[in-house]
Order: sequence, then C-alpha cells, then structure tokens
Amino acid sequence: MAMVIGTIVDNINYLFYDLADERSRDLFPSAFQMIGILSTYLYFCTKLGPRLMRDIKPFDLRRVIFFYNLFQIYISSYIMYLGVKGGWFNGYSFTCQPIDWTENEKSRTMLNAFWWYTVVKLIDLMDTVFFVLRKKDRQISFLHLFHHFMMPIASFIGMKLFPNGHATFVGFVNCFVHVIMYSYYFIAGLGPKYQKYLWWKKHVTTLQLAQFVLLFFHNLSVIVDGSCGYPKWICAILCVHALQFIYMFGNFYYVNYVKSSKPKVANGTAKTDSEKTKVR
Repeated sequence: MAMVIGTIVDNINYLFYDLADERSRDLFPSAFQMIGILSTYLYFCTKLGPRLMRDIKPFDLRRVIFFYNLFQIYISSYIMYLGVKGGWFNGYSFTCQPIDWTENEKSRTMLNAFWWYTVVKLIDLMDTVFFVLRKKDRQISFLHLFHHFMMPIASFIGMKLFPNGHATFVGFVNCFVHVIMYSYYFIAGLGPKYQKYLWWKKHVTTLQLAQFVLLFFHNLSVIVDGSCGYPKWICAILCVHALQFIYMFGNFYYVNYVKSSKPKVANGTAKTDSEKTKVR
C-alpha cells in the first residue's frame, strides 16, 4: 500500500512540478494543497457542515456576504484588466493563440492573471460554505458542487503547465460573467426594496450558458486548425468540459424558466402564475 501511495505521489510531483512551467512551478497552490482544499470542501459541504448545523440556528451572514460580493466584483474586474494587458484584445488571436514560453512583460502579466484566477476559483468555494452555514442545503445541487469543484482543477492545470495562450480566454470570459453575476447578488442582498431591480435574474443563467457555448467554439477552433501551436488535447478537454456545463446549465434553465413557466392544467383549466399565487 505504501508503495502504491509513493508511486502516486511521485507521479503527481512529476506532472505538476517537474513538468510545470518554471514561472509557475513554485506558486501557490501546489498539487497537494489543491487536493487537500478540494477534499476538505467536499467533505465539509456534503457531510460535516450539515451535520454540525443540524441543531444550530442559521448564521446571519448578510454583512459578510455583502463584502464578499463586492470583493468578487472587484477581483473579477481586476483579472479582466490583467487579461487585456496580457494579450486579449491586445494582440492575442481569438482563433489560435500559441503559448509564449519566453519571459516578457505580456507573458508575465498573463501568468499573474492566471494565478489570481486560480486563487479566486478557490475563494469561490465559499459560496457553498455560506449555503451550509445559512442552512440553505437545497441550493447545494449537483450542478453547484460540480461547477465549483471542477473550475479550480481546470484553472490549476492550466496555470501550472500552460500559463498563457489560447485557453486563458476561458478565465477572461468567466470573470466577465462573474462581474454580472455578483452584481446581481450584491443588489439582491440590499433588501426587499431592491427586488424590482432584479428582473434580469434568468438572464444571468442565460449568460452563464452562453459563456460555455462561446468557449466550446473558441477551443474547437484550435482543434480544427492544424497549424496552431497550442496543445490540442487541452482544447479537447475544455470542449468536453464546456459541453458538460452546456447540458447542465441548459437543463437548469429549462426546469426553472421554461418548464416552470408553463401553465398547469387542472380539471381542464389552465392557471396562470398570478392565479396560482392567489390560490396559495
């Protein structure tokens, strides 16, 4: 057993340290820090947290979440700024952007953007922790857990092995979506009198869905372009990753905004949403 564990450890070190870009090799997180953080996250949010909260009143985290949402808006905007400074809309090709292995200002800036993005994906895990502490367990869906678990892994692999180039567009687009999404959460947290400004709730989901459609075709362009210097296997994985989220977010959108909006027929009479509210 010890030999098996030793072999696994050696392989992980080889893949994410020996083969890592020397510019990102020693940056936080290491592969084992990533494994520890994500394992703790899953255990706490699915097992330990709900068990600890069973006989405790939900925590009032409104002030914490207020500043958390502000931080998310700021840091996502900052990463977008670094993304532009590092190449997007500033010299990068949207159809095929090879990796720049040289040390220069742009490649270093894009690495900084990638590092911040990876760290933020770990900070995003607090979304689920807040649900647990507020006893909002119903909001911890498989889609929610899968999304928050997979995004740090994908970002970590890219940051360690390919810290610039084509796939960094994933983070750039995702940060734009997060600016919109956390702006929505920020307004929602201001209180009931601001609910009238939240008519665009379902469009946040539409935007999340659209980002994965865009990223699918963005990475597909490298796969069909035989001359692009960016690793095709990375883009293939990202295409599969995007398709997974297109399916899950598409299903979420259908269930919550299409299926739920259809009038239910009872005794031959269809009831509108307003009528159903009156019945309650």
